[in-house]
Parts: sequence; structure tokens; C-alpha cells
Amino acid sequence: MRVLIAEDDPKLGPLIQKGLTAQGYAVDLCASGDAALQMIFSVQYDVMVLDILLPEINGLEICRKMRSAHITTPALLLTARGGIEHRIEGLDSGADDYMEKPFDFRELEARLRALLRRNGPTKSAILQFADIKMDTVTREVKRGNRLIQLSSKEFALLEYFLRHPKQALSRTLIIEHVWNFEADIFSNVVDVYVKTLRRKLTENGEPDVIHTVRGVGYQVSDPMPDDL
Repeated sequence: MRVLIAEDDPKLGPLIQKGLTAQGYAVDLCASGDAALQMIFSVQYDVMVLDILLPEINGLEICRKMRSAHITTPALLLTARGGIEHRIEGLDSGADDYMEKPFDFRELEARLRALLRRNGPTKSAILQFADIKMDTVTREVKRGNRLIQLSSKEFALLEYFLRHPKQALSRTLIIEHVWNFEADIFSNVVDVYVKTLRRKLTENGEPDVIHTVRGVGYQVSDPMPDDL
């Protein structure tokens, strides 16, 4: 899942980016409101974290501008200001959640997972298709009773597939949600990771559920008759 972090604190911003990247998220970081708006209008993010007191354009105004443009990406506001009035102002601006600084990183990640569930096909932390089950909290992936070890990027790719079952996903769309601006993207990076993911999911002879859609990209759907 691709996340935007807009935070001008030179220590906190990179710290959040590092923590979320370690959990498999593709994270873009910026330190001003203008930069955040440019990125929001050019990239389709899955969720974003916005500091309220950003230079140039604050987080509240960013929320108002993107909601007026019908951008529905879930947004969590960070602020050093407490109090019910500030929380009301933040939520009324179009934000979906609100956290006061300082905060525990584990709670931030849990809130982001909740926002992704709220905006996704299931409200559960468990994503499942056929006999493939992914726990987005423990990061455990199973095929039937078999535990599958995935790298962080393989996990992110499978998570994106499972959040969009039976949808034909282009390679460009997959890159936009699984990789960030800083990634060294080569032309066939999606194909390489899909090949590895397929191998791990089918190494015990299980049917393949990741199908190539000619001229488009890939789709997670029911096994083809020849695979059964």
C-alpha cells in the first residue's frame, strides 16, 4: 500500500517513513503543504498522514482542497495541539482520523490499517481469496495450512492483489501502489515479483490464482480449469 507522509519535523518524518517502510508500505515523504498537494494530485495514494502545522499550506487546508476535488483517500492528521475543538476542526476539514503528538508508532500503524480496512472490501484485518489467507496485523500468510514466507515487497504485492480481487490491474497501477518515488524501478519489476510470488504460492502444486491479463497486467481470480 502506498502512503504519503507530510511532516516537516526533520526527525519525525523520516522516522515514520522508516517504520512504515519496514512494515512493507511504499512511503513518500514531503515536508511542506505545497509539495503534499502536488503529490496528492499526481499519485493515487491508499492512505496519507498529514501534519497540521505544515509550512505554506497547513494540513487542514490540504484536506479541504482534496475533498473539494473529490479525492477520497483516507487521511490521518497529526498535531501537537490537543483539545476537543481542535479535533472537531480537523475532522470537519475532511480528515478521517486525528492523532496528537507524541504518539506510539504501533498505534499509528494500527490506525492506518483501520483506515485501509474502512476504505477496502473488508472490515477485517484478515484478507482472503480462495485458500490464501493474509493477516495484515501479524503479517502471516498461509495457503491452506502451509505458512508462506514472503519478503516485504512480495507481501505488499500480494496485499494489493487481495484488496482488489478479480480486478484487472495494470502494471502501472501496481507500481503506483506498491513502490514509491525513491524506488529504483526497472521495466519488468512487476513481472519479476509476480513470478516469484506465484512460485511461492504454488510450490506444493496448488492451483495458480494470479493470472496474466493480456495487454493489461494481472488479476487474482479463480483457478483456470487446466490448473485444477
